[in-house]
Amino acid sequence: MWVLTMFDLPTDTKQARRDYHDFRQGLLRDGFKMMQYSVYARHAPSQERAVIHEKRVQANLPPDGEVRIIRITDKQFENMKIFYGKMRKAEKKAPEQITLF
Repeated sequence: MWVLTMFDLPTDTKQARRDYHDFRQGLLRDGFKMMQYSVYARHAPSQERAVIHEKRVQANLPPDGEVRIIRITDKQFENMKIFYGKMRKAEKKAPEQITLF
């Protein structure tokens, strides 16, 4: 079972940015990994463990913003389709100095 946490938190004040940071760090400490900006996922071996992780997220909620949690099965997670647009390639850097023999 997978626990997905999606959130939209304000970052317009210094305190809001601190709350955002603390919430995100709480997710990382609990074993969540970032899938996309503001979307974090964690595997839970059972329904009971998923509930425990949900309660941890709930205990760490910031005062403002919105947080959503969804549980999906391993099979549903496995069937996720991922699409990419054009992948940006790093530009080749010009050599800093020409080497002459």
